[in-house]
Amino acid sequence: MNEHYPFVNPPLPYAYNTLEPFIDEKTMELHHNRHLQTYVDNLNRILKNYPEYHTLSLEGLLFYLDSLPEELQTPVKNNAGGVYNHIFFFSNMKNPATQTPAFPCNSYINTVYGSFDAFLNAFRAAALSVFGSGYAWLVMDVFGRLKIITTANQDTPLSLRLQPILNLDVWEHAYYLKHYNKRDAYITDWFHVIDWDKVSRNCSSPFPLY
Repeated sequence: MNEHYPFVNPPLPYAYNTLEPFIDEKTMELHHNRHLQTYVDNLNRILKNYPEYHTLSLEGLLFYLDSLPEELQTPVKNNAGGVYNHIFFFSNMKNPATQTPAFPCNSYINTVYGSFDAFLNAFRAAALSVFGSGYAWLVMDVFGRLKIITTANQDTPLSLRLQPILNLDVWEHAYYLKHYNKRDAYITDWFHVIDWDKVSRNCSSPFPLY
């Protein structure tokens, strides 16, 4: 992702209308150009007067969040988290998309959840359980075990020492223009654009040390 301060909003890896009809063009444009850009701008503003942290990567800031000065911890969590979560979310979608993961990700999923369909049902339930704004995640722990978790607002799994594999943004701005308040319909559409090739590579990546 971003190497260090000043952070940037990278272009989407596809056109704004690529995910149609599942995620609409206007939502993608606003989500990337307005919401993500605001987090990038805020993070750079917050870090401007802290040059000692300008060499830390985005992931490093979040991984070592508890080591930052107390006055930085919440604003960095909110804004670096907003940058990381959005970039990760955008990076794991494409259209058309392979509809099932490859080995070894499929094997990991079947071991934990019994079947791919059971995993999708569990992920849907987790995403629906988020009260207000947040994310549903598929993550891997240091022992290579998969689990589904949820996070509030712009919290990330990095501070929990968990490796992100896949995430779903369930803030209303991610789906309200198309689906209004129907989060379940949004989840159903999102299942069609998960880039399982990319997710499978995420499963195979070594656990990062920041």
